Amino acid sequence: MADGEVLVVTGTDSASDELEGTDGVEVAIPDFSFELSRPELSEPKSTDSDGSKEDSGYPAYYDSQWDKHVTDVETAHESATGDGTTIAILDTGIDHTHPDLYVNETASAAFIGGEVHDHTGDVHGHGTHVGGIAAATGEVGVVGTAPDAELVSLRVFPSEDEEQDNFWSDLLRAIEYAAVDLGADSLNMSIGTVETLDGGANAGGIRGVTEPVMQHAARRGTVVVGSAGNHGESLQQEGRWTLPNSLAGVVSVSATGPSDELTFYSNWGTNEIDLGAPGGGYETLEKTLEDDTVEWPYPTNLVLSTFPKDLDDSGYAYLAGTSMSAPQVTGAVAAVRELAPGANANEVERALEAGADLVEGKGDAELGAGRLNVANALDEV
Repeated sequence: MADGEVLVVTGTDSASDELEGTDGVEVAIPDFSFELSRPELSEPKSTDSDGSKEDSGYPAYYDSQWDKHVTDVETAHESATGDGTTIAILDTGIDHTHPDLYVNETASAAFIGGEVHDHTGDVHGHGTHVGGIAAATGEVGVVGTAPDAELVSLRVFPSEDEEQDNFWSDLLRAIEYAAVDLGADSLNMSIGTVETLDGGANAGGIRGVTEPVMQHAARRGTVVVGSAGNHGESLQQEGRWTLPNSLAGVVSVSATGPSDELTFYSNWGTNEIDLGAPGGGYETLEKTLEDDTVEWPYPTNLVLSTFPKDLDDSGYAYLAGTSMSAPQVTGAVAAVRELAPGANANEVERALEAGADLVEGKGDAELGAGRLNVANALDEV
């Protein structure tokens, strides 16, 4: 991968020590497993509407999509909808039968246990929710930031009945596939390590084998967007960091709520966050769970998006997390790319940052360059 800079080698765990002493090898580490990074509010909450489309032309649940209102998506759609672009969702899969999702089944693939498989469907529900935030078509229930973009599902999590483990090398293979084989405009990674890692690991090891793949994707034109993590911690203290958002070549996204404040679960840190975007919830868990004293009572202050019908009959659900904030930005990348198809990854990121609200400059510890505003970003283009 990364034009031969990174190699996946089959062997025993102890072989990494021998490899690290070999001429030409900068770093070698044993492969490891990873999982979804979830906040305390991790169970999907159903919506109770009938799902019929409104006469206005916008979908049935659009009034409940406070995240799209805050990021000025309706105005943005007058200029761009992601038409002609490709968004890769690296996650648990996407429900390709959902009426609000356009998924390219031919290009979708599963990267599990060192093998690549054909893939349709979602083994958990998380990826379908993420995909809808980025690019739901608005055909029935909800609209995404880039409703005319093509979704490609890259599944890196096994189902409960699969015997394979998921490995970090599977994730790296999926990134390479998105950038090299698909030429994806944007790649969403709403995943995370189990917990923040210490500065020792940050100095080499995982960073050494991962960062070249991320940077290679960016050089190929794919904008990689990563969730900042849901530990509610500062990432600028004692060398703490998270994967993948702390790596060079990844747009790191923190989570905001309807109040435009950082949510109680979102990680933050100077030079660790590039943008903030709606992820759902308020500044505290207690306020988030209020049902009558806030403008958006629970669960409506979470993010509403698509969900597999075999897991929830309505086909829609509320969830919260930086997993929900990242695809807001991923969809915005597609909208920018529609207007500027030749823009490189850095130019796209600069447009998003220049159009962001609430912050002057780029160094805010909670929101980086500010909270995403898609219409403003398109104006910058």
